[in-house]
Amino acid sequence: MIPLSWYLALGAILFSVGLYGALARRNAVAVLMGIELMLNAVNINLVAFWRYLTPQVLIGQVFAVFVITVAAAEVALGLALVIAIYRQRRTINVEEINLLKG
Repeated sequence: MIPLSWYLALGAILFSVGLYGALARRNAVAVLMGIELMLNAVNINLVAFWRYLTPQVLIGQVFAVFVITVAAAEVALGLALVIAIYRQRRTINVEEINLLKG
């Protein structure tokens, strides 16, 4: 049986890679991919804690399904925003998008 610490280490590594991808990238699609990696790291931790703490109750899996649902909605909304911004500004570079400036 794989120890809980291995799952937590995998989740921490995956979250760190996603955080780096979300903060260091200039491309809006790459930022969305970084956020998806962070949400998947949370899912790994939720399911790992469920398995090791209370396997008879499905609470960890239910939370993971909610996170997956939120991630799907985030991707749909994020890509719609990226497409709308690209049509208006002809760029998806995050540093060049200044729609709220007067």
